[in-house]
Amino acid sequence: MLGIGLKVVMVIIMVVQLLAIGYATHLVSRTKYSVIWILCIIGFTISFGQHLYMIWSDGSVDISHFLISDVVTSLCIVVAVLFSNRLVKHSEMLTQQRSLMSKRILSAVMHTEERSRSQFAKELHDGMGPLLSSAKMSLSAISDKDLSAEQREILQNTRYVINEAIRSVREISSNMSPQVLMDFGLAQGVQNFISRISALHTVDIEFATNLDKERFDNDVEIVTYRVICELMNNSLKHSKCTNITVSLILEGSKLLLNYADNGRGFNPDKVSSNGMGLSNITSRIDSLNGHISISSGENEGMSAVASIDTKRRDYSTKYRN
Repeated sequence: MLGIGLKVVMVIIMVVQLLAIGYATHLVSRTKYSVIWILCIIGFTISFGQHLYMIWSDGSVDISHFLISDVVTSLCIVVAVLFSNRLVKHSEMLTQQRSLMSKRILSAVMHTEERSRSQFAKELHDGMGPLLSSAKMSLSAISDKDLSAEQREILQNTRYVINEAIRSVREISSNMSPQVLMDFGLAQGVQNFISRISALHTVDIEFATNLDKERFDNDVEIVTYRVICELMNNSLKHSKCTNITVSLILEGSKLLLNYADNGRGFNPDKVSSNGMGLSNITSRIDSLNGHISISSGENEGMSAVASIDTKRRDYSTKYRN
């Protein structure tokens, strides 16, 4: 005879089994390895039938009668577990494929961006540059001897504005498509950028590297250069720092970037969504299968450490002109 308490427990177990059967049935059409859920359904159904029979017979049943059903249930569970391992591997493969696809999409976006930058810089340099130079030559041909003081002042201001426009066009063109980087490599490109930044700001910038004329894959050079530019622009715009240190060290095939400023610092978790470009920096490094860690605190400055394997070739296609 089965007690009331035992019957209640068995009924609860049966309800849970029915819910499991219903959910497994739902999963049959949603996953590749439907055999797992079919086996689970078979096992739960057999177990449900056992409990139902025990309640119906009020416990007056020979336990040996359930040996065959127990064996079948156990086999279903064992086979389902074995197949679930294949499901886990399939899920991991899909995750890797999604990650690779994301990196390829990001790489394609960056390539398109760089091509657009290069094209725009070329058109700006070849279009606006000659026009401004012609205007400057025309103004230089005007003699200011016969002009009044007011007219001479206007002429001088015009010459000054045109000179500033020429300088601005060159600076914008260089920022959009750094020719020094393309011609002489990463170290010279970064040094040239720092020299131009130092001429416009009072911040003390220290740059150290063991790179000489080493050339890397174009992706590595462009991404590393853009990351340094982004970090430096963030420091100059937001940190109110007085000192920036940058180092590029090549150790074997690893290119190590160390960046730090002595600014007011920030909370990395908060600024990632406030347009400071940290997610963009991380995405660029990830596109090279590299790693970057950014740390900061209130009034503690910030530091970034990145590592890139320069010998890997699986991150993207080339786009060197």
